[in-house]
Amino acid sequence: MKHLTPRESWQYLLDHPDALFVDVRMEIEYLYVGHPPGVVHIPWYEYPEMQAHPERFVEQVQREAGGKARPVVLLCRSGRRTIDAGEALEAAGFADVVNVLHGFEGELDEHFQRGRLNGWRFDGLPWEQM
Repeated sequence: MKHLTPRESWQYLLDHPDALFVDVRMEIEYLYVGHPPGVVHIPWYEYPEMQAHPERFVEQVQREAGGKARPVVLLCRSGRRTIDAGEALEAAGFADVVNVLHGFEGELDEHFQRGRLNGWRFDGLPWEQM
């Protein structure tokens, strides 16, 4: 799995227009916090269960990707969920998986707030919200 900063990930997406860009956050995060335009929403886990189902996730990504050869770029809130999701994809045979470091909102700062240190939005990359 490659680990790229948000800016590097954006450049990777521009350089690989065939890549599948997947947001693994819960639906409420995807809709109300915001998301990059064109990203496909396939949650790693969902409320209220909050339990990952790796086989189901892999199946959904494979269906959306049309196979395991297509590059997949994964985004979550802070870049942690995507590690587990990426490992599940690699274990299933996906060869080109990218984890967006720091995710959409970034890491927590000393005041336990996101969006002040790093992340997709912090870097000023394209995003939209409901």
